[in-house]
Amino acid sequence: MSILSKKQRLFLKKMSHHLKPVVMVGQAGLNNNIMHEVDITLEKHELIKIKVTGTDKSERTSMTASIAEQSNASLIHQIGHMSILYRQSKKNPQIALP
Repeated sequence: MSILSKKQRLFLKKMSHHLKPVVMVGQAGLNNNIMHEVDITLEKHELIKIKVTGTDKSERTSMTASIAEQSNASLIHQIGHMSILYRQSKKNPQIALP
């Protein structure tokens, strides 16, 4: 997980505004399939939204932190059930950070 500046986080937050959630975590919680999907999606898109449902605020926060840590991604923003993650692609970087 790379350390991003406040300017970079704001830049990524603005870029993510139009994105729809591509990974959804339900009541069953995290499992290997979800983590695999997050990894593949981050490699392809670099910036993704995740929707975590069916839990209270503290569980969503810890689950999102766990997803970010396990996928080696930076948590850009979290509000309600939505979280934004960023990880630069190893094979095909697309987003140029300021």
